[in-house]
Amino acid sequence: MKAIRVYSYGGPEVLSYEEITIPAPKQGEVRVRIEASGINYVDIYQRKGLYPVALPFTAGQEASGVVDAVGQGVSGLKTGDRVAYTSALGSYAEFAVVPAGRLVPVPDGISSQQAAAVMLQGMTAHYLACSTYPLKSGDTALVHSAAGGVGLLLVQIAKRRGARVIGTVSTQEKAHLAKHAGADDVILYTGAGWEKEVKQLTGGKGVHVVYDGVGAATFEKSLDCLQPRGFMVLFGQASGPVPPVDLQILNTKGGLFITRPSLIQYTATRDELLERANDLFRWMLKGELTVRIDSSFPLAKAADAQRKLESRTTMGKVLLIPRMQ
Repeated sequence: MKAIRVYSYGGPEVLSYEEITIPAPKQGEVRVRIEASGINYVDIYQRKGLYPVALPFTAGQEASGVVDAVGQGVSGLKTGDRVAYTSALGSYAEFAVVPAGRLVPVPDGISSQQAAAVMLQGMTAHYLACSTYPLKSGDTALVHSAAGGVGLLLVQIAKRRGARVIGTVSTQEKAHLAKHAGADDVILYTGAGWEKEVKQLTGGKGVHVVYDGVGAATFEKSLDCLQPRGFMVLFGQASGPVPPVDLQILNTKGGLFITRPSLIQYTATRDELLERANDLFRWMLKGELTVRIDSSFPLAKAADAQRKLESRTTMGKVLLIPRMQ
């Protein structure tokens, strides 16, 4: 089979498209014939060595496809079942072996591309809005990169929960998308003083929560957007890691809270994994959640797909299609 292998940490050029042996599922594992694989920042962090992975490895953390073979001890899954997953390494390939407990069934009416697009970013948006800081009616949330893969989904889920959403974006085109997704107000954070705009929009009070996947470029000013005892939820570092923080700042800025969650912590049990995935699929089938595909690349162009994501110009999900014509 074809796969994207990484033998050393570095730039997109270390992604090697090559032929490798099709893996066999072991006890408790399932082999999936991949139809679509998601591109995520975690893939880039692993490629760079920011999140170290034992070398060599097959890249990718998220995919959808069809069960191709079932290992011993697996029940409830059979050849031909449509499934999707995230948080299992090796999805940049034509086949992947995945622990059975990480697979979720994909219902009729959800395409493979939609399923792959929503597993990591959709469940991230779900836990951010429903668990890390569970939004409620009357809350105001600031969502950075509101037109990105997570951002567009997070805006929609936040609005479902009754929150007011202020989004930040880098271009007018992205502002239009964020507004279409439901953002009440949208700010261009490429200009100076965007944090003052947030304060003006909230009558000087600030927001209850900031959801920040950008990191270094937005973190410090985001603290100034919070009202006393507000929540800073840092879930990514697209612009680079946040420098060390003097925790006394949290006191002087109003007794703030900071947390740095990740999806694996919020899908730690099978019940939680299925609850989040099934919520997303149900909302999608009812037309209450729209998943936007920005672009799709053939597997051999994985480096270009990652460059696209790193450019921070995407408006929605970037996918790899192993058998793209």
